[in-house]
Amino acid sequence: MAHLLRGKQAGVQRDFSAGLDPRYFALDEVARYGINSQIGALAYDPVQSLLAIGTNDTQFGGGQIYVFGQSRVSVVLPLPRKSSVKSLQFVAEKIVCVDSKNELSVFSLETSRILSTYTPPGSVTALLTDPTLDFALLGLQNGEIVAYDLDRHHPAPLRIPNLWRQQYPKSRLTSVTTLAFHPRDIGTLLIGYNTGAVIYSFKVDKAIKFFQYELPPGAPGGDSDPTASSIRRYPRLTQAIWHPTGTFVLTGHEDSSLVAWDPKDGRKVLARTIQDIHVDQPGGAAAIRGATPGTFALKCPVFRLAWCSKENPDDTGLLIAGGTPTTSIEKGLTFIDLGQTPNYTTSSWQILSQYLEKPKRQQTLPTPQNAEVVDFCLIPRRSPHYAGSHDPIAVIALLTSGELVTLSFPSGHAINPTNQLHPSMSYVHPFINRIDLAPVERTRWLGMVENRSKGPPMLKGGAEAKHSMMRYANRNILQAAHADGTVRLWDLGHGDEIENQKMIQIDMARAVGRLDSVFISKMSMAGATGELAVGLRTGEVAIFRWGHNKDYGKEIRHTEAREFGLESIKDRAEPSLKEGLLPLTMFEGQSHVTALKMSDVGFAAAGFQHGTLVVIDLRGPAVIYQAGLDELGSQSKRGTFRRSNSQTQTKAEWPTSIEFGVMSLESEDYSSILLFVGTNLGRLATFKLLPESNGGYGVTFVGSSALEDRVITIAPIDADLGDPAEATQSAVAGLREGRKVNGVVLVVTTTGVKIFRPPAAKGAHKTFDEVFCDSAAVVRYQAAGYALLGLFGDGTARIYSIPALKQLASANVSHILDVRRFAEAIVTPTGDIIGWTGPSEIALLNVWGTGSDLTRSLDKLLNIEALIPPRPTISNVQWMTGTLHVTPADMDELIGGPNRPPSKRMIEQRRAEEEHQRAMKRSATAGSSSGEKEDEGYWAYMQRQMQERTQNLNIMGDSTDKVEESSSNWADDVNKFVSKQKKKAVMGFVGSKLGF
Repeated sequence: MAHLLRGKQAGVQRDFSAGLDPRYFALDEVARYGINSQIGALAYDPVQSLLAIGTNDTQFGGGQIYVFGQSRVSVVLPLPRKSSVKSLQFVAEKIVCVDSKNELSVFSLETSRILSTYTPPGSVTALLTDPTLDFALLGLQNGEIVAYDLDRHHPAPLRIPNLWRQQYPKSRLTSVTTLAFHPRDIGTLLIGYNTGAVIYSFKVDKAIKFFQYELPPGAPGGDSDPTASSIRRYPRLTQAIWHPTGTFVLTGHEDSSLVAWDPKDGRKVLARTIQDIHVDQPGGAAAIRGATPGTFALKCPVFRLAWCSKENPDDTGLLIAGGTPTTSIEKGLTFIDLGQTPNYTTSSWQILSQYLEKPKRQQTLPTPQNAEVVDFCLIPRRSPHYAGSHDPIAVIALLTSGELVTLSFPSGHAINPTNQLHPSMSYVHPFINRIDLAPVERTRWLGMVENRSKGPPMLKGGAEAKHSMMRYANRNILQAAHADGTVRLWDLGHGDEIENQKMIQIDMARAVGRLDSVFISKMSMAGATGELAVGLRTGEVAIFRWGHNKDYGKEIRHTEAREFGLESIKDRAEPSLKEGLLPLTMFEGQSHVTALKMSDVGFAAAGFQHGTLVVIDLRGPAVIYQAGLDELGSQSKRGTFRRSNSQTQTKAEWPTSIEFGVMSLESEDYSSILLFVGTNLGRLATFKLLPESNGGYGVTFVGSSALEDRVITIAPIDADLGDPAEATQSAVAGLREGRKVNGVVLVVTTTGVKIFRPPAAKGAHKTFDEVFCDSAAVVRYQAAGYALLGLFGDGTARIYSIPALKQLASANVSHILDVRRFAEAIVTPTGDIIGWTGPSEIALLNVWGTGSDLTRSLDKLLNIEALIPPRPTISNVQWMTGTLHVTPADMDELIGGPNRPPSKRMIEQRRAEEEHQRAMKRSATAGSSSGEKEDEGYWAYMQRQMQERTQNLNIMGDSTDKVEESSSNWADDVNKFVSKQKKKAVMGFVGSKLGF
């Protein structure tokens, strides 16, 4: 019966939840944004212009593959079983993945579904594919290599034994670490074992060169420990790669050595590290000193190597992750620009060595400190060949912290991911510390399109699916605060069509004038004006307003100007920002910002941990109120600000929640703008904002009410209609006409909820039994009514009627959201719940749904018109000197066997070519018939006369043509001989594999 009396106690005569049926309360998972777990692999396809990210299986989520395209194009591919993604590669219209369970999974870009799986006979340690082949080569821990047919979905006959053990029978624990096709000769394979490298030829079915890095006694190698140089050593190999034209082979080792080899005769060209050269010779490089005298610095192993090239494949450079001292302050990738490759045929051994010994330049592509780069993914302009390192424009680096960094290549400048990468990638670029959400009017958001200087788009592939349109709903604008001090704003949507998909970015570090100690604690955005307030742990509150940057393209030095308690920061706008959210003014507090609210009517209020409350009028801007909460007790006339418990008087008190409203106070016959401030000790203080004679506003404390615990939500309500009694522009405009709002305020604490007339009426109260409330808000379901929705510590979402505060329904959300982060979750007035599922992923839920789970994305990934360019081939000189040219079609027979039928891709390509030829014939026939019907003009007549004259003159060249015909016959005979020899080599290889 208690809930029947609460309405009368609160002064509310209507039941605002009368039309709500508990059956309406059903949880829908609408969308997810972010990366669910730690990133384990990256891959990029320049043909389709798609980026794939594979994650690890952790306590926060299972391993899965994210595929991102242009704008909001995103598809999630779950692994067939619980595991982590180890390797990830694009192959034509497929994605190939090897997981931690050593299972190969093949996914289709066309259908976004899994095609097949394969478990090889052993642990997979290396994966190799090529855009022109329908096979995947798998290197195993036992040193063998097996093949899988990606088109026919079954193992291929090819099996390469452990070549290193055949050459060195005494070697033990020899496993394959890397595999690489020759960039111009697909019939040559570079196999990297942990003990050395081997060049294998498919043409002759045997190993033709072996490379083993040996350090004699006295040679320092890449080790920083000088005591290790007294013995003979064989550093373990971590990666083996080709020069872009196959001129050299480069091996990277655990001791940070980089060794270049001549693939033709197997000789070592140069052994070096990032810092030193000739490290394989006794008495070479000196040890790197440590942080204290008498110590030495350890070096990171070479994590990843890439031999990059410009548009000219001979103009190359090395991109290296790792190989630097751990004590180095500057972290990042190392780029060694080698320049133009000398001609191998005409260059001496000394010239080849100096090419690697004396590069044009060497630089570090900087990344954030306290984190090493463990992997990277190059972003080529067009070509998928040359191991994905041909003419890259950018590189995405993966750090040990799990974050991503995007850098321009080769300059190394940081690339802003805003409007370049999918919003989900921004959650790890860098990590997000805090999120907030503001309902922004649709028309306002459509006009907020940022104009910022940026480079060409990196992701241009895919096509978004169509969604239903919600034209008249406010947009859910998410504000995400990142670890580097940037705040990005974008439309989270309601599971509907997003009209303005662009992101907005502000740089808080630049606004406050420093790079360190920029930890954002609070954010608040005004939905009607688009103004944004951001507060820091160090006490600064900066306010941003939409506008045009008059200093666009200029770096302006800040001029300190303080007025009315604020500092102008208009000159700290980013030079690259032409139009967007620009810094306006800043208040410097003395402690942590604990509460912040930006109103729709030009006021901002901030609370600080030492108990101060500040109110700012943006019409000046000026500080119109600043006082400590401990100063308000003597001013209270309507309620007490002290408790009877003497122990609570000594506790520190600070604001935890702030809200603006428009309503009438208790025993007053007019309405005004009110400011409600809730504290950590369960107090609700009420302030009145009234206009003054000078044109400004004044703030007056009018009373307070004591509650039970920390205030988490304040919701002003119209007691007659049930609508929110917030300080909107229309509500404030109505005050001039004498409009009166009979209102109450609903206050939610961690242990209960209270509805009363401010500032200190008794009202109605309800206590939550044996559970704490972490987040709450008043929500509405269409025209059925209003209710209170809260997230509770037992992992449930509960809904209560207003004003009776009777529980209507509840649902478990702990299987979706992280209960430990419920306090950071957001409940919107439309019934949406935005909560964290892990460290870098959020979920969007709606309580007025049908109980459906997250649906599969319908975005399209594959562009069938994007064709793979032909693979680079050997040069004419190589062909004339006897190098046998093997085509991808030959490789299909070498790997798949002679009885393998044409692949589906080959059949479709042949069909398309035939259709194209038929279309050309039809157009040619139509053109000739139409041309005959037209009258011959003067210029056509002259052209025909010239053609007839030329034909007559050509009769005189018959004797010359006979000589040319003889030369052509001789060339045909040579080609027939070469084709015959190649056929013999191919059939000999196939016969040996099949046992003939």
